[in-house]
Amino acid sequence: TRSHSRTVFSTSERRALHATLLPAPRVTTPPFASPHTREQAEQRLIPPPKKHTPRVVCFLHPVSRSNLHQNFAATMNAVMLSASAAARPVVGAAAPRRTVGVVSRVPGGVTRGNTMHTVRAATLSLARSADDLRVGSSMTAASSRFRAAAAVDTPAAAARGTPRSSRRHAARMCGIIGIHRVAGNVSAELYEGLLMLQHRGQDSAGMVTYDGERFREKKDNGLVANIFDKKVMDKLEGSVGIGHVRYPTAGGLSASEAQPFFVNSPLGIYLIHNGNLTNTAQLLQNLGARHMRTSSDSEVLLNVLAEDINAEYVKAPGTDMEKMIFDAVTNTMKKVKGAYSVITMVNQVGLFAFRDPFGIRPLVLGQRKAEGDKDEWCIASEDSAFGPLGFTRVRDVNPGEAILITSDGKMISRQCVAGQISPCIFEYIYLARPDSTLNGISVYEFQLELGRRLAKRIKERDWEIDVIVPVPDGSRPSAIEIASYLDMPYREGLVKNRYVGRTFIMPDQRTRELSVRRKLNAMRSVFNGKKVLLVDDSIVRGTTMTQIVQMCRNAGAVKVYLASAAPPVKHPNVYGVDMPSRHEFVAHERDEQGVCDLLGADGLIYQTVEDMLQAGRGMNPQIERFDASCFDANYVTGDIDEDYLQSLEGAGRGKGRKGASKVAA
Repeated sequence: TRSHSRTVFSTSERRALHATLLPAPRVTTPPFASPHTREQAEQRLIPPPKKHTPRVVCFLHPVSRSNLHQNFAATMNAVMLSASAAARPVVGAAAPRRTVGVVSRVPGGVTRGNTMHTVRAATLSLARSADDLRVGSSMTAASSRFRAAAAVDTPAAAARGTPRSSRRHAARMCGIIGIHRVAGNVSAELYEGLLMLQHRGQDSAGMVTYDGERFREKKDNGLVANIFDKKVMDKLEGSVGIGHVRYPTAGGLSASEAQPFFVNSPLGIYLIHNGNLTNTAQLLQNLGARHMRTSSDSEVLLNVLAEDINAEYVKAPGTDMEKMIFDAVTNTMKKVKGAYSVITMVNQVGLFAFRDPFGIRPLVLGQRKAEGDKDEWCIASEDSAFGPLGFTRVRDVNPGEAILITSDGKMISRQCVAGQISPCIFEYIYLARPDSTLNGISVYEFQLELGRRLAKRIKERDWEIDVIVPVPDGSRPSAIEIASYLDMPYREGLVKNRYVGRTFIMPDQRTRELSVRRKLNAMRSVFNGKKVLLVDDSIVRGTTMTQIVQMCRNAGAVKVYLASAAPPVKHPNVYGVDMPSRHEFVAHERDEQGVCDLLGADGLIYQTVEDMLQAGRGMNPQIERFDASCFDANYVTGDIDEDYLQSLEGAGRGKGRKGASKVAA
């Protein structure tokens, strides 16, 4: 059957495509504790799927049916070849399920994995009027000039001789939460907690619950509200559980890489992780016979922990389970480098969490009283998740500390390795919610202080400013404080449409640019005839900011000045914030004026690194050092060198991943 904008394949066509595109059956290998030999394992092939012919829908503009089949076959072949090349035998876990390669649908009827011109056509079809196309064209032209200038504006780019690719990028990471209830199902509260942490990752979500006998798991790509419907929630029984929202920092976009991760031996362990390991290759070598199902560093961390628990059990089989797991995680912390805030569920042990010795990523402990004056516990990335659930903040999990919540609700903690708090300062600038308090510092108060310090430097500039306008949403506290200090009007001149799909799912830069006007709209009544100071929380890549500047001019702004509440981003963040390579940062090898010219603004001012660090130290003097590596290239773990950074760029870090359009600014 056919309609104007989509084609549905018949059952016989689907079967033919499946037979053509599915890879050969994979061989499974036994768990590491299994007595079977590899030769015996190779006899056990995964059977083909039964009674599973998914409905494949491609959203396209009218084309011939033969061309449609050619496009679909080419796309599916590329997808399945890539998945087949990445697949490896699994040891120490259940055999992977064989799934049929299907083009997944995303909001707006666009298909992931489809050809570039397909999505471009779908995007262009959304234009509502000639005015949309006219203004969109001016923004596209401005961005085209930006990309052309950026491609040759630096010595490094000139040496390459070719424009840089439009690599997608991100500045999102993960959010984690674990809850222990005395009685009743925990799934509804995990759902609410994940909604409160959704800002930390929108690409996938997962949840697992435990009733004392069985684990029940659900994870998939998408938003929390789209994954966990009533039917799913009813099946997630148990009073203990963990949940995760993800933006990929190490790994890919496959649903199989969504967390939690699981190993069935020893005991049975589920793990969720926020951060990024910096010695993954070395850890993989030391794991020996254990092979990973995914390319995620979180799965590596899980297997390292499982090996250490198994080693402790073999060394002393009669050891108390609580002591055994604390001893095991102590050994794990001595091996693993990088940033990691982790929550696990261990069969027969309880809810178990730990944080790296530098405390780079946040982890907070909460408590509430249940009936009978019994304690219930919550551990989460941010304490903003506690309020709706009725938990009270107790404290941050200390760097190098592990916390165990036993099956009867007893909380036990141990300082496993020496720690020195050095949190990532980008958490306070962009990543965390303003209503969170991390490491004794209110995120909102920190952002206000950034505004106060920046306002003093703005006053020294000879700028004629009529109005202060924030770029939604994270820059509002700083913009409010700047307007107050300068005694100038504050106006919400850029209106954000929260019901438009994110622009970074588009496959090329031009279609992303055409979507910006539907994402942000400039109010002419605010900009017309005015000299405007736009305030943003950070300027990373610059591509979207050029369009915002042009949008303000189209709305009648006489002059557009820019103020960044953060210093210029010049270096990669390797601890769980997946930023682009340094060659893609707009401030790479450019001074302030060079960036201003590239963005098309009339003036630009950045926060200084020293003012930013002083703002943090003033709010918690116990923090002697912040990780500000994306600003000053000082990596707190001490194991990051030029070779490591080059290896990240050589591997195309960020390539093929969806980036947050807000941070692209």
